[in-house]
Amino acid sequence: MFTRSLLMGAVVLLTAGPALAQGANMAVIGTITAIGDGKISVKADADGAVQAMTLAPNVGVFVSKPATLADIRPTDYVASAALKGMDGKLHSTELRIWPDALRGLGEGQFAMNDAKQQTMTNATVTGTAIVGSSNDLTVSFKGATSELVVDPGVPVSKVEQVDVGQLKPGVRVRVGGTKEADGAVARRIFVQ
Repeated sequence: MFTRSLLMGAVVLLTAGPALAQGANMAVIGTITAIGDGKISVKADADGAVQAMTLAPNVGVFVSKPATLADIRPTDYVASAALKGMDGKLHSTELRIWPDALRGLGEGQFAMNDAKQQTMTNATVTGTAIVGSSNDLTVSFKGATSELVVDPGVPVSKVEQVDVGQLKPGVRVRVGGTKEADGAVARRIFVQ
């Protein structure tokens, strides 16, 4: 669960990246208290404060659904937290298959800021092979390639874009957006 929180936390921060030129980055994790008239209010887990935000005209709303190793296909854009195994390869601790709306988001491979010293890889799958019972993926990002091993039992999920109508009071979310001169703007919302 902690890995999932780190992975989604990194995603929320990265999702605001393209909007940074418009305002300062912001992320809120919590429960929707109100939604309507192009606005959303979220009670933050961190301090209990309610953050009111305007929904961007093109706000993306996403949900994560269970998937399997067999659902991973060449050309999928994936995000994977991973640890270096005894074989020297990166072994996924969690893998998410992103929709095309998030293709290119946070592309690259970098160290995560966690106690396990995991690596985050956001990349396009360029090849898959079943080795033993694991799915070995070749992924590419920013002109580089890497190998990820997704062993049996590793959580795999597929992120899907849904209608903003899925958002209701009481729903847990992670919101990525920007702080503008006239208030906060929600740009991407991940339903928990």
